[in-house]
Amino acid sequence: MTETKTRPAPKAAVVLTKRAEERIAELMSKAPEDAIGVKLSTPRRGCSGLAYSVDYVSEEAKFDEKIETPGGVFYIDGASVLYLIGSTMDWVEDDFSAGFVFENPNAKGACGCGESFMV
Repeated sequence: MTETKTRPAPKAAVVLTKRAEERIAELMSKAPEDAIGVKLSTPRRGCSGLAYSVDYVSEEAKFDEKIETPGGVFYIDGASVLYLIGSTMDWVEDDFSAGFVFENPNAKGACGCGESFMV
């Protein structure tokens, strides 16, 4: 009789707070008809090189990480995962602004306006 070893399920690259999950649910309730989820990516832009971008997605890409949330599917761009491992994504609102906020242990710096980061 051979013993089979089981591995724990892999952790998601990004942890979503309850507020972030609620915001994803709200976005999906108003999503275009062809949207299958919301996707986080880190396109090259800004003073420091990389920025966070959250957009609707209409098809699943082969290397994207997929996270099922109560309000819809959240994807992480496969090319961005390495920049985001261990991050926390939150949704923050105050009297003057609202948006996703990232606590990213991989970021080595950010530009003064907070729009981009470097790893």
